[in-house]
Amino acid sequence: MHIVFYGPEGSGKGTQAKFLAEKLHIPILTSGDLVRDAAANDKGIIGEVVRQALREGKYVADSEMFVLWKWRLKEEDAKGDWIMDGFPRNVEQAKFLDDKISKYGYNVEHVIYLNLPEEVSFERLIKRARPLFPGSKELHDSPERIRDRLRIYKESEKDVLDFYRSKGVLREINANQFVERVHEDILRAIGLSV
Repeated sequence: MHIVFYGPEGSGKGTQAKFLAEKLHIPILTSGDLVRDAAANDKGIIGEVVRQALREGKYVADSEMFVLWKWRLKEEDAKGDWIMDGFPRNVEQAKFLDDKISKYGYNVEHVIYLNLPEEVSFERLIKRARPLFPGSKELHDSPERIRDRLRIYKESEKDVLDFYRSKGVLREINANQFVERVHEDILRAIGLSV
């Protein structure tokens, strides 16, 4: 299975992807890991662009994300089933992913959309209070940065949902409930026993 988790920051994508990965015994491929790894280890232009985006509390531009994902999808653990968390964020990224993996002979079977009201996302992120970098005093989850990222997310949401809905792979889940209930709803939505 190839499953994408989609939703605003704070909707529980990471938590739910972890639960599902454990149940299915498949790896999670995450944008966050790709970006952090590039920021820490890439000494070239990609690393610099990624570090700049992190410093500004912004998303990494599509062009750099495409390069990072091209590399990631060639790795051994990405050749079988997987769960993807944090990508795609917009319809251009969704089209890129479809095009890239179709060349490998497979498609995304399920897009799990964790629907959460914006104010709940905001509250959860404020509580999370992640630092900009490990050990940094500056917050990645400052009120201004959160509002900015949620605004950018909202601008792309409808197009991404329409894209996957037209392919018949969108599974909408109410993320504003207990974590266990969200997990059960996900299992049902993709045809697995609870």
